[in-house]
Amino acid sequence: MSDKQVELPVLDISKDDFSLKVQGFFQKFGRQFIIGITVVVVVVGGFYAYKEFIVKPKEQKAAELMYKAQQYFSQDSSKKVLDGDESSKGVLYILSNYSGTKSANLAKYYAGVSYLKLGQFDKAIDYLKDFKTDAKQVQMVAYGCLADALAETGKKEDAVDYYQKAGTTFEKDESISAEYLFRAGLLSETIGKAEKALAFYKDIKEKYPKTEKGSQIDKYINRLNVVKPDL
Repeated sequence: MSDKQVELPVLDISKDDFSLKVQGFFQKFGRQFIIGITVVVVVVGGFYAYKEFIVKPKEQKAAELMYKAQQYFSQDSSKKVLDGDESSKGVLYILSNYSGTKSANLAKYYAGVSYLKLGQFDKAIDYLKDFKTDAKQVQMVAYGCLADALAETGKKEDAVDYYQKAGTTFEKDESISAEYLFRAGLLSETIGKAEKALAFYKDIKEKYPKTEKGSQIDKYINRLNVVKPDL
């Protein structure tokens, strides 16, 4: 095998050549390149403007409208929560005019609970099913209220599922968690699901023995250990 090295040709690209290549690139692709950059600038700038001049003012206005509704909610004035009064708007107005805002999402919760208190259970279900939040303590109560509304409309198995969700969403609140698990157990008994009810009661006994429901749960467990209709 030969040891002779093969010399590779040296490419000599002068500044003029480079300039010509760049000019050629822009002549061929310049229009598309400029359009692409322009689109990026417009999109980024437009998004910023949208957030600053549309989203933020909309969020702020919705939050201002929610303030009075929250006051009525704390006073248990369900009709005024929904419809407002002579000087303020209710949550139904916020939902219609400020959809997509954080306040509108919270308005679903207020609307659902208010309709539940007014006995309009189908409307309560619609709003509470559509409500979602990262605030677990609020979500727990929303699930519980949804379960109440479902139970009132005869959808008892669905209600049990949501009582279970309510009882396991924010376990740090032991009293309310135990309360919702207890409701899940009682409702399970009424639809002939004694084994499922027993599981809920035992869960209360294990996790929440110091709560009000925990202190009473043995009698429900003992009753089902004697009478097990679905076993």
